[in-house]
Amino acid sequence: MDDASHDGLKQAALNYHEYPKPGKLEIRATKPLANSRDLARAYSPGVAEACLEIKADPANASKYTGRGNLVAVVTNGSAVLGLGNIGGLASKPVMEGKAVLFKKFANIDCFDIELNESDPEKLADIVCALEPTFGAINLEDIKAPDCFIVEKRCRERMNIPVFHDDQHGTAIVVGAAATNALRVAGKSFSDIKVVSTGGGAAGIACLNMLLKLGVKRENVWLCDLNGLIYKGRETDMTPQKADYAQASDLRELSDVIEGADLFLGLSGPNVLTPKMVGKMARQPIIFALANPNPEIMPDEARKIAPDAIIATGRSDFPNQVNNVLCFPFIFRGALDVGATEINDQMQLACIAGIAELARATTSAEAAAAYQGEQMTFGTDYLIPKPFDPRLIGVVASAVAQAAMETGVATKPLEDIEAYKSQLDGSVFKSALLMRPVFEAAATANRRIVFAEGEDERVLRAAQAMMEEHTDTPILIGRPEVIETRCKRLGLSVCAADLEIVNPENDPRYRDYWGTYHTLMARRGVTPDLARAIMRTNTTAIGAVMVHRGDADSLICGTFGQYLWHLNYVSQLLGTDTLRPVGALSLMILEDGPLFIADTQVHPEPTPNQIAQAAIGAARHVRRFGIDPKIALCSHSQFGNLDCDTGRRMRAAMEILDNAARDFSYEGEMHIDSALDPELRSRIFPDAHMDGVANVLIFANADAASGVRNILKMRGGGLEVGPILMGMGNQAHIVTPSITARGLLNISALAGTPVAHYG
Repeated sequence: MDDASHDGLKQAALNYHEYPKPGKLEIRATKPLANSRDLARAYSPGVAEACLEIKADPANASKYTGRGNLVAVVTNGSAVLGLGNIGGLASKPVMEGKAVLFKKFANIDCFDIELNESDPEKLADIVCALEPTFGAINLEDIKAPDCFIVEKRCRERMNIPVFHDDQHGTAIVVGAAATNALRVAGKSFSDIKVVSTGGGAAGIACLNMLLKLGVKRENVWLCDLNGLIYKGRETDMTPQKADYAQASDLRELSDVIEGADLFLGLSGPNVLTPKMVGKMARQPIIFALANPNPEIMPDEARKIAPDAIIATGRSDFPNQVNNVLCFPFIFRGALDVGATEINDQMQLACIAGIAELARATTSAEAAAAYQGEQMTFGTDYLIPKPFDPRLIGVVASAVAQAAMETGVATKPLEDIEAYKSQLDGSVFKSALLMRPVFEAAATANRRIVFAEGEDERVLRAAQAMMEEHTDTPILIGRPEVIETRCKRLGLSVCAADLEIVNPENDPRYRDYWGTYHTLMARRGVTPDLARAIMRTNTTAIGAVMVHRGDADSLICGTFGQYLWHLNYVSQLLGTDTLRPVGALSLMILEDGPLFIADTQVHPEPTPNQIAQAAIGAARHVRRFGIDPKIALCSHSQFGNLDCDTGRRMRAAMEILDNAARDFSYEGEMHIDSALDPELRSRIFPDAHMDGVANVLIFANADAASGVRNILKMRGGGLEVGPILMGMGNQAHIVTPSITARGLLNISALAGTPVAHYG
């Protein structure tokens, strides 16, 4: 990195920490404190009741306080990664960063605690005294051998998990990477020779973990700055190093590296030379984890051993050994079952979960976060990426299960699968709301055709459909393109597993263009045009398939304009009883779901179209297990303006009032009146609807689409949809911004027979 680049990065990092307010953390209240009644419950006299309950039963602390979800990150700053002994105060940005990672990846609250104490016994005393405050302790950046002493004392005296991440977090991720590296190389733990450099906390913990995974102690050769750790050596020795002393006349790393299967470096730059790599076994595994400069650069190692399997601690190379793959999720599982410690079995479960996840199909969300990177299990993809949202469900549930099986869980879970689903729902925001839809879809096996079958998002959704529910995906696209992209994306599904309609060469081509011509002959479509459209227009092909019964539902729209797709859907699938009445978008917000219509179909809907959109919305909202409360929104509020939107909404209300309805509705009104029942009651005391509206129907598509996009782009909302109402579930048109997860959600909606929801 040149000086200009370094200066730019330095200033950007400093600005990040200073603005818009100093630091990376703040404390926010989780309960309202708006009046004297709230104050009386939060503090005196009401707080005494919670205190007495905890005094009667200490386990109630997790019920009435935040202790059960609170971790302390504790350091004395004596061994900060890459910086050394900088002291407690200077280490605070690092510890704040660790706290942010806890919150981001596992929704665990965290206090960073920096201590001016260098005596390990006194440091342990201070940490132990913190037990009433915290549900778990994460020791961080404490130098060796002091860290061994502090952790041992704390684990002996405390009844909550104590975990030194520099030791065990690193060891767990190394264990997962080694598990998969050996699988790729066709080797086993029991047979390999391990050579390691660095006898500090992380290095010793990694070696201890490798022994637990099956490596034989006599096959471990540990070196430090003074060479091999051998029996009888007295220079710079600790009891932890002595455990790995070899009875050997060899003294240098260059000597002991001969025939090594795994090099484990937790030392410093350029320790492993290309010449040493040449002495290692076939397909050597090289974990050069020194940061920021590894023991050997990957390109230098591969010049000597092109088949080498390499991991580093850096994010700009494949296989980054990053503790964030471990510590948030092992603490999540431990806290959720009230574990009294994090034992070996929990750590091994963590390793197995991480390793297994890397071997599974890469998630669409992780692929989106790491565009352009190879994400297929193998030499360059041994462990998952930190932003893989599946980590929390897989790893935390495995840890929780191990805690229960080993008897250290004070709050055992009744249903581990339900717990995993809950964790997945915390990162896949749509998961919980979509559960009733997925359950309904599981009762049928519908054939769903995707018009844009070559799109990466469609391929990932098709993979997920085959893994997660019973519907059958059909892809329109060229088989060779689909096959190539599946391989590149690391998907286990391939063209041979999928039903594919090839526009360039399909045996049904003549039947399809004939059907299309029959339907469209009196709309100016000639046989030649019908043939051309059935070769090039995948939306029309999909609609013909549904019309002929070769598929039950069509999903299209990952590119192109919504109304263009709608034109073909309406022409080919519309009937006297089936016609598009509106597009409904579910916005999943922090405070709950909000449905919006009509975002796409009718630019300026008539009163009847507005009423039909409301009726359709009520039907679809119930698919999510939600009781619809529908607000007809306009510029006018209960007749106070004689404007176009107000007149149309009033007319729509009359249409709705002309028949008995099984849902609540009211209008015309402003959005704030729809969402604030107290305001609505002051303005219009006799309103038909109680409570907060969960469906907003607008008088033009500009308003509906604008609100949808604002909520999505600036309000943190996640969209499910658009759901095309009125077509009997025969077609859904998505928008180009949809994700693979969004397509999976739409496929579940399409996979539910129309009889399930009226």
